[in-house]
Amino acid sequence: MSSSYQVPFIYRIYRRILRVIFKIIFRLLGRVKLEGIENIPSDESYIIAMNHVSILEVPFVGAFWPDFPEIIGAADVWNRPGQALLARMYHGLPVRRGEYDRKVLELVINVLQSGKKLLIAPEGTRSHAPGMQRGKPGIAYIADKAQVPIVPLGIVGTTEDYIEKAFKGQRPLLEMRVGEPFHLPPVKGRGAERREKRQQNADIVMAHIAAVLPPEYRGVYSDFEKHLGL
Repeated sequence: MSSSYQVPFIYRIYRRILRVIFKIIFRLLGRVKLEGIENIPSDESYIIAMNHVSILEVPFVGAFWPDFPEIIGAADVWNRPGQALLARMYHGLPVRRGEYDRKVLELVINVLQSGKKLLIAPEGTRSHAPGMQRGKPGIAYIADKAQVPIVPLGIVGTTEDYIEKAFKGQRPLLEMRVGEPFHLPPVKGRGAERREKRQQNADIVMAHIAAVLPPEYRGVYSDFEKHLGL
């Protein structure tokens, strides 16, 4: 597989426009706090793994992340007015939930092998509440094939009442908490054993995210230390 993924020029322009727009919007609506930015690698490909409460995380990360990561999104987003326009302008990568799509996986791995960054929510769907759900093994498959580090990202404040609070003048706080990059252990074995190892690695990813989140956001990973061997 050729590692030559490139974002067309017009979309690189759109991304810069969207970044400015959303930076202004988030600064007007509330307060923004960025922690751990020094943990972001500056010269290599990596996966950004984040928690996913609402539709606000993606534009928030897109506005304040130092680089322009490629973004995986649920394919049904491309059928929703408004969200579809933004997804197309950004040149996002649609994936169907719960389906194995070899072409999408090859594309995503190609993205990483081309030196790009990839943003993914391992839960595979929004939780609609702060507590995290169990991560899907897809991120472990991608990391194993691409052999890149993972940067854990905890987002705090993107609850579905954020807009309501903002319009009431409460200046709600959005926080981006970046953890230290890490590599997953290699996946060995076959069949069921291999699938189990990938799920264990997905749990490790989620545990790293939980480690940078406040307790009420950790959900099923409230005992994240167990997955990290602490």
